[in-house]
Amino acid sequence: MLEMRPDCERCGTDLPANAGGAFICSFECTFCAECADAVDERCPNCGGELLDRPTRSGKALAANPASTERKFKH
Repeated sequence: MLEMRPDCERCGTDLPANAGGAFICSFECTFCAECADAVDERCPNCGGELLDRPTRSGKALAANPASTERKFKH
C-alpha cells in the first residue's frame, strides 16, 4: 500500500492524499508537479521515473490514512 507522503520532498508543498498533483517514483519519493517538471520527471534521489500518484479518498482514506511524516528538509 502506498504511504501517501504529505509533502513535496524538494519544496515542501502540501500534497493531500485526496488531491491530484503529486508524482512518485518506485520508492515513493514524492514531488509536486512543478518540481517533477524541474527534474525532468526523474527522481533526484534514485533516478527513477516520476509518475502521477493515484489519489485516495472517502472510506479508503479513512480506513488507510496518509502518512503525516514530512520529508522536506529545509
